[in-house]
Amino acid sequence: MNRMGRLVLAGAFCALVCGPALAQGADVENEDSRFTFYRAEGGFLRLDGRSGQVSICTKHQAGWLCEAVPEERAAFEAEIVRLQGDNAALTKLVLTHGLALPAGMRPQVPGGPPPSARRESKVDRIMSVMDGVWRRLVAMVTGVQRDLLGRS
Repeated sequence: MNRMGRLVLAGAFCALVCGPALAQGADVENEDSRFTFYRAEGGFLRLDGRSGQVSICTKHQAGWLCEAVPEERAAFEAEIVRLQGDNAALTKLVLTHGLALPAGMRPQVPGGPPPSARRESKVDRIMSVMDGVWRRLVAMVTGVQRDLLGRS
């Protein structure tokens, strides 16, 4: 019974503490909180909290003008994919002519891990961190509960 009472008390405490926070997060964001601005040379960087788009905003005679900053990461990833394809084609060509590959190079295994597998591993790491944070939060609530019960 004592253990069940503690469990019920912990659940009630969590509901009281987490309930308002969850309700605040459920509200629709107002337009003011959508953008975050950072001072930059010649103007401001604007980060769109919904889309993640970054823009540079500068003052002109007619007013402020915000222009989207080009997405360099997508260009880099596209170039990496292109170079990996070129590398695989050249490696295959060298091997078909019976030549040895340069030192440190190995023939690529067909069906190696696709780029999406790397993203999935990042998601797994993020989920593991979030799991650890949740467990620490629960342990903290349990500790506070023990302290409160010990003082009563």
